[in-house]
Amino acid sequence: MTEPVVLAVIGANFGDEGKGLAVDYFCRRSVNSLVIRHNGGAQAGHTVETDGKRFVFHQLSSGSFRRAATYLAETFLPDLYKLEEETDSFYQAAGFVPKLYADESANITVIDDVLVNMALETSRGENRHGSCGMGINEAVLRSEAGFGVSVGEVIGMTARELSRRLMEIRREYVCSRLGALHLTELGEYGELLHSGTVLENAAEGMLRGAEYLTPVKGPAELTRVRELIVFEGAQGLLLDAENKRFAPHVTASRTGLEYPLMICRKAGLTLQEAVYVMRSYVTRHGAGELPCACEPTALGKIGTDRTNQENPWQGNLRFGYYESPEQLAGAITGDLCDWRGRASLFVTHLNETTGMVKFFGRDLAAERLPEEPSFGGRISGLYCSDSPFSEDTAAYRCEKKI
Repeated sequence: MTEPVVLAVIGANFGDEGKGLAVDYFCRRSVNSLVIRHNGGAQAGHTVETDGKRFVFHQLSSGSFRRAATYLAETFLPDLYKLEEETDSFYQAAGFVPKLYADESANITVIDDVLVNMALETSRGENRHGSCGMGINEAVLRSEAGFGVSVGEVIGMTARELSRRLMEIRREYVCSRLGALHLTELGEYGELLHSGTVLENAAEGMLRGAEYLTPVKGPAELTRVRELIVFEGAQGLLLDAENKRFAPHVTASRTGLEYPLMICRKAGLTLQEAVYVMRSYVTRHGAGELPCACEPTALGKIGTDRTNQENPWQGNLRFGYYESPEQLAGAITGDLCDWRGRASLFVTHLNETTGMVKFFGRDLAAERLPEEPSFGGRISGLYCSDSPFSEDTAAYRCEKKI
């Protein structure tokens, strides 16, 4: 049997780089592909536009318009309550829903994770962390404390059994978590966090969402028969849980190659290409430092970002220059570390900057970016996008168009 092509799509910045477009680009070339969602959860917002359709993907993969199957890996945090709404919305947009698998051991996000997250962020006022309010970090902490609930557990439960499990977690963990956070004034969230009806409704919604899933015991069950496997990352390298420079305003998961390489080892796969996606300028949604921040008008003719609208949790999308080629290359080569496969850049939004990548004090043509000495010859491929449609992407290798 022919080995599948395996690649990872990774955000190079603070997220919002165009990973959805990149995944759609790769999946359009295959009729038998699998996209692995491996970090974060339903907080992701990856946009794909094609054939007059536009969709923002949260848990379904960005290869869904190409009928790619989705696999929610053990390191992903499914939100089963929200899954029903997303799959129904995608069906309305596309007329079908691709096959959706989930690792039985994946820990899920529950309603109290979301409510605690929202209450905590609200209590911080102007000093908000910048969370999406989707309960991702709370789900991680709860699971680490021994109160995790896996996909496999939920699929075997009735609504009554699941609501009892959620109530048990509330009594034995959530109350102490609120105390540790010194959250005594819960405002509108207090009533919800004391309501049994909330848990009953959540349990019913979670089980409806679970009906869309086919549980599997690991990636090896799915990967043997695929022509193409794409790891679809969420957030970006600068929001990685281990990124000390931008802590504490980072995510609770690893955003680079760590999870894809781990899953490849378990499935007996070889990762062949790491694709680092970046806009031609930098954006950041949420709290935390944004070096070289500027008004979008200083960068070029920046269009309205329909996905990243102002919201009460993350505020406005902010804009800036890249600090330097050395900073950009440092983040990417640091993630590559000792892995020696093919590394590529995927530059989006080039139509807004007339084909240039905007560094502080210097513009650089996108085609010249892989030649920057700071990359140390590590970049051997380049994809350039100057429209919202993946079909318009141009691919280059060693300065030659392919």
